[in-house]
Amino acid sequence: MPSQRPFYGESLALATDLYQLTMAQGYWRSGIDRREAVFHLTFRQCPFGGGFALAAGLATAVEWIEQFAFSEDDLAYLAGIPGNNDQPLLAPGFLEMLAELRLTVDVDAIPEGTPVFAHEPLVRVRGPLLEAQLMETALLNLINFQTLIATKAARIVGEAGGDSVLEFGLRRAQGIDGGLSAARAAYLGGCAATSNVLAGKRFGIPVKGTHAHSWVMAFDSEPEAFAAYAAAMPNNCVFLVDTYDSIAGVRHAIAVGEELRRGGHELVGIRLDSGDLTALSREARRMLDEAGFPSAAIVASNDLDEHLIRELKQQGAAISVWGVGTRLATAYDQPALGGVFKLSALRSPQGEWEYKLKLSEQPVKISNPGIQQVRRYFDTAGRMVGDCIYDEPLGIGESPAVRGFAGEHLYGFPEPAAHEDLLRPIFRGGRLVYDVPSLEVSRRAAAEQLERLAPAIRRLKNPEPYRVGLEENLYELKHRLISEARSRPA
Repeated sequence: MPSQRPFYGESLALATDLYQLTMAQGYWRSGIDRREAVFHLTFRQCPFGGGFALAAGLATAVEWIEQFAFSEDDLAYLAGIPGNNDQPLLAPGFLEMLAELRLTVDVDAIPEGTPVFAHEPLVRVRGPLLEAQLMETALLNLINFQTLIATKAARIVGEAGGDSVLEFGLRRAQGIDGGLSAARAAYLGGCAATSNVLAGKRFGIPVKGTHAHSWVMAFDSEPEAFAAYAAAMPNNCVFLVDTYDSIAGVRHAIAVGEELRRGGHELVGIRLDSGDLTALSREARRMLDEAGFPSAAIVASNDLDEHLIRELKQQGAAISVWGVGTRLATAYDQPALGGVFKLSALRSPQGEWEYKLKLSEQPVKISNPGIQQVRRYFDTAGRMVGDCIYDEPLGIGESPAVRGFAGEHLYGFPEPAAHEDLLRPIFRGGRLVYDVPSLEVSRRAAAEQLERLAPAIRRLKNPEPYRVGLEENLYELKHRLISEARSRPA
């Protein structure tokens, strides 16, 4: 059973960048800290050159929000931070306000395990400007990393084609916390188990592992090492066979497997961690089958990722279990998702919404204004066919027209085609209103939803673009705001 303890177990209000606190004090001094604001958390490009991402990290973010509070120790530390004149950076009155602060925001988010795409809001925060600002760094940290790892895992599991994928990345992960988050997100993305025992306890993830090269090296010979391990752990025998000579190691594993069978146990399999994995696995499979062990698994490791697994399967490698470590837990070849948290609307003193956007010379960095929602459309077979980002106050028509983000194309989704709005209520007025699914439920949902995404969008190279854009009224509003902002005197 998973531990009932929360992921962190304490408030981490200081898990933020200093400029969030300096801006918060600025809002407070300016008297605008309670103005109602809307922020959206989005990312600008799908990771790994792929066609999708897999939303993750929401359950951890929910815990962070519920526990948000500044402790006495936190406030004492903040009081000691000096400004450039060696005087306190943060005012006593501001710190007194922080001591009483509890989040009262509304939060809407896309559930974990949902395929998502560039520019779509994964999280929407609506509430007092100061509170929403203080949430930025932690939300980005929690959502960005787990979404990145869950996406990597989904890509790897997809290429494994039904074979089990084990997450082996703790020793190379970015710290213990990074290893925990990676194990959680990898399981959500489809991995069958983890080597990380703490993650197993925390999240109820199955744990797997047998022995390392050091076990074999601690004995005078490999047969002696395998026999000793079988005697100590007869119900967990996957022998690592490449310490000295892989083919000889397979022979030694078979010999010990025969002894195990005579004692009422079974050889689970062998593991290859180096060499020509295709040739070695094929020869190992032949040897195991001829020796009467057709059910013994061949586990492979050694810096695997989705690309290498694809190549090995195309070459006919006889591998049935894939141990993926470094390149999964560290999101090898793209170390960050590139998520952002942008202000998109601010209520005026007169009570009307003022829509906001960030300009850039790079079109991909121009943010979207409004109070956004994402509507997803499905064909008659239940496949995802496209998403429409729309502004809730503006609404959405019966047959919404959707423009690409640069206006390069226009298409429509006919109503009443099957559809759903993706952002779900999570908090209202700071109170949790969402029944957070278990990790196992979210994992199953991820697998089901990925099956509803066209294979051409999921492929590794040159994926087909998924249709997503702005509802036409929001598109026109955005470009009117861009024109107004660029014509405003500097």
